[in-house]
Amino acid sequence: MVLKQITHLTSIDNLTKEQINFILDKSKQMLNILNSKKTLNICKGKILACLFFEASTRTRLSFEAAMHRLGGNVIGFADASTSSAKKGESLTDTIKTVQNYADIICIRHPLEGSSKLAAKYCKIPIINAGDGGHEHPTQTLMDLFTIMIKKNTISNLKIGLCGDLKFGRTTHSLLQALALFGNEIICISPEELRMPNEIKDKIQNYGGKIFQTENLNEVINKLDILYITRIQKERFISEKEYLRLKGRYILDKKIMSIAPKNLFIMHPLPRVDEINPEIDNDKRCIYFQQAFFGVPVRMAILEIMLKI
Repeated sequence: MVLKQITHLTSIDNLTKEQINFILDKSKQMLNILNSKKTLNICKGKILACLFFEASTRTRLSFEAAMHRLGGNVIGFADASTSSAKKGESLTDTIKTVQNYADIICIRHPLEGSSKLAAKYCKIPIINAGDGGHEHPTQTLMDLFTIMIKKNTISNLKIGLCGDLKFGRTTHSLLQALALFGNEIICISPEELRMPNEIKDKIQNYGGKIFQTENLNEVINKLDILYITRIQKERFISEKEYLRLKGRYILDKKIMSIAPKNLFIMHPLPRVDEINPEIDNDKRCIYFQQAFFGVPVRMAILEIMLKI
């Protein structure tokens, strides 16, 4: 099995191209199983611990659904205030304790680097379900899977990343993966929310092509995929600064009228005001299908990392 040597998944950098392709192929198998309504017992007797120190809907529930679909069980918490973290327990002490109760842990935490810290002290596999504004590797894998299903490839595409590229952990992981597969990436954001230099520097090692602009209208007709994100209020120190940038990019019927017919609109969700619900029925808008793909992809990741 390709991923036997991978103990933890804290960054998309943990994976090679071959390993990513292996996960995507396994995800296809899981999707077929889901569509056939078959029952699996692959993870019977296994326990996933979901430790969510930060709010989540899709990531947490899709991880839980994935484990249940595999025949396993789930423990954990969805709110740090219901855990001993409220009493002042350190993250490392939480991890050292929970590893005694489960076979694998997925963790979401508001601090960057938290999943790597957890992995350092954990004897069972750790999966990063989002650490602050740093990375979100399993989101990237489901994004790649979505692109593969819709475009039949994850290479040599023109992909626009739009919105909050400074704090958007989903775009940080995705940009690296897209560059690894030889895509042309156009980063669309206000200057204040541009992709961090350290992320851009990383992709130079992959030979990725990256361009920057503030004008979505000028580039939308050149794209195969537009991946738009919300301006993240929770990452701003100043509410005034957030309000100034909020609503900079909004997809509605007007802008969709100039978008290519073969363009697909993706979004990691939740959305705020950057996508008008009036376009939800546009066949090019695939963000809810993208959210569904989180289940087969995370089923694949769990099976592979549990070495079943």
